[in-house]
Amino acid sequence: MANKAIFSLVLLVISGRLVLSDITFNFDNECSFPVWLSASPSIGDGDPERGPGTLEIFSMSDPWTGSIWLRTKCSYDASQVNFTCETGDCGSGSPDCQSPPPNPPVTLLNFGINQNVVSYEVSLNSGFNVPVRIQPIGGTLVGGGSGSCPVVDCIKDMGDVCDPSLVAKNKDGAYVGCNSPCIALKDPKYCCTESFTGPACRPNDYSKRFKQLCQLAHTYPGDTDPPIYKCSGATAYNVTFCPL
Repeated sequence: MANKAIFSLVLLVISGRLVLSDITFNFDNECSFPVWLSASPSIGDGDPERGPGTLEIFSMSDPWTGSIWLRTKCSYDASQVNFTCETGDCGSGSPDCQSPPPNPPVTLLNFGINQNVVSYEVSLNSGFNVPVRIQPIGGTLVGGGSGSCPVVDCIKDMGDVCDPSLVAKNKDGAYVGCNSPCIALKDPKYCCTESFTGPACRPNDYSKRFKQLCQLAHTYPGDTDPPIYKCSGATAYNVTFCPL
């Protein structure tokens, strides 16, 4: 990756002492366009823009539980005051977008970090905007089996199978992402709410199409295939946007 710009490590201040977290995330933007990293709750990222071909080595707090996503096609309006994005916007009005929930559709990366054990998943329950991959480096799978910690991803463009009723468009009417059926159609059947909880929460025609392209992602609220993996002792987690 000699052609990549490598940013400085992000140090965390805990209890008044400067320490370096032992959970390293490598955020690698392989997209041909810039993206803006976002998280809820905040991960303290003061410079969220990631240009094409950039790699940032980031130290995550332990413990931390939340979601990470990308914003795309971001810019200031004509007044040069309000900063907005076509996908993943959180309403902050600025490049900084830490803690507020995103405006779907977004590909969500959900993590739970606790004493060097990390749970991780790629979720399409808030839709899809950017292909992503999570790859633990080393480590051992905790529970539900043994061996190395698996990769999870959604590397295909869901626009290929996005039903017209789920398509998210920008102000010019161009496709920017694919909504989840729960968000777009607001039907309890797709949201796994009301009478569709528990065993009644089942795959649907939309989630089955998504699963054909992204077998390692969770495509509806009750999806447990694959399980949410837990990894112990990994030296780093490579998070790649638009992996080849």
